[in-house]
Amino acid sequence: MLVICGPTAAGKTEYALRLAEQWGVPILNADSRQIYRDLPIGTAAPTAEEQQRAKHYFVGTHGLHESYNAGAFERDVLEVVGRLIAERDRNQVDAERPIAILAGGSMLYIEAVCKGLDDIPQVPEAIRREVQQFYAAEGLAGLQQAVQQADPDYWAVVDQANPQRLMHCLEICRTTGGAYSALRKQSSMQQQRPFVVERQVITRPREELYERINARVINMVEQGLVEEADRAFRLTIGGDYRSMSAAEAFTRLPNSLRTVGYQELLPYMTGETSLEQAVAQIQTNTRHYAKRQMTWWRNR
Repeated sequence: MLVICGPTAAGKTEYALRLAEQWGVPILNADSRQIYRDLPIGTAAPTAEEQQRAKHYFVGTHGLHESYNAGAFERDVLEVVGRLIAERDRNQVDAERPIAILAGGSMLYIEAVCKGLDDIPQVPEAIRREVQQFYAAEGLAGLQQAVQQADPDYWAVVDQANPQRLMHCLEICRTTGGAYSALRKQSSMQQQRPFVVERQVITRPREELYERINARVINMVEQGLVEEADRAFRLTIGGDYRSMSAAEAFTRLPNSLRTVGYQELLPYMTGETSLEQAVAQIQTNTRHYAKRQMTWWRNR
């Protein structure tokens, strides 16, 4: 399994496409937001033309209200890979050729496929409600501070603007009395897989990468990101969402939209900030996310 990973905007898509064409193998998309069919602009999903160059799996397969996570991705990828291996064996294809190319920037999704998921305990409903109430009272800033104090190692790699991930960490910490990251490290031994992983990390000098991120965000806005977000918000929150505060609207967002590129546009939609400020915040949060991705891959 050839794994192409690295920070956002580094050029993974084009590189994976060239290799897929060279080898004649499919691409398994490892981006946790590109699976949603209504978000092609803000997630930089492969275009129809790019998908004609190589067969893609896990692009635009789910609706915004559907739940999907790394565990489901691991299961689905292994099912596809099993079929690909059986097909290769029937056709007696060169064993040196990759089974497929797993490409994307969602770190936990890639780790789930390559190594398997951690054995995380079930969270009692009382603790789940407690954490949800804490978030409702303290907001994202309070949640961020709590996670940073409870589990600094996880804080260093998590999407710090994603309240779902932060609440999950806090739930595990309160359930076990220890750090979520410690449980994850205990499961670092790779589970048995019917393939060998060859990983290539695609990156660029930091200043160049940040310039590419800033330009990509501007290009997304020019392509219709604001209009795409408005349609997604109307579909998930409701047609009257602009009459709410951004904080109230955010609580009604499904997990699919609690991500960089969309959540920053809510204050603009509700009249609490300007488009210029929203775009600048998307650029800033995307750069921060890319920095965490680079830290993650350096430590793998």
